[in-house]
Amino acid sequence: MLTIGVLALQGAVQEHLDCLHSLPGVTGIAVKKAADLNGIDGLILPGGESTAIGKLLQEFQLTPLLIAKIRAGLPVWGTCAGMILLAKTIVDQPSCHLGLMDITVQRNAYGSQLNSFTTNALIPAVSSAPLPLVFIRAPYVAKAGPNVKVLATVADKIVAVEQGNMLATAFHPELTGNLEFHKYFVAKTGKQKITFS
Repeated sequence: MLTIGVLALQGAVQEHLDCLHSLPGVTGIAVKKAADLNGIDGLILPGGESTAIGKLLQEFQLTPLLIAKIRAGLPVWGTCAGMILLAKTIVDQPSCHLGLMDITVQRNAYGSQLNSFTTNALIPAVSSAPLPLVFIRAPYVAKAGPNVKVLATVADKIVAVEQGNMLATAFHPELTGNLEFHKYFVAKTGKQKITFS
């Protein structure tokens, strides 16, 4: 059984857990404190409000531990706010949160919640069929470092990237009913022996 944690301080936690529980041989757990990080095979940083999540990480003294575990190789996937948490640089902000992924992100790049939208895109690394992408007050990657693999762009904006054990998406796969990105992340842990039909 593979165990994937979902950071459960704020945001779309249950939606990710529901997706993980839909996959055979996978269990999802809510991560709220340091002890919850023990024994997990991967971690999802969900969408929500990046500033609020960043403050809660500091308040619960999780920031140094998360940085250490991800640097040591723990697979991590940040969706929307999670992408912002992982970024080394945030446009027009003097500081970052975890500062691990060599990307510069533009927060709220697509405007307010009223400007949220859904589109479809082919992301060959993840699926042979077009995937539904849901953007809600989404960021995008304004600049990606040389070691960052760009997985997807929408309207010439980078919206999905990968660097080593880190994956980040500007959109919300957990809101689509499509499990391809969750399958991709589970496979990325490198520990699972599950074959998805």
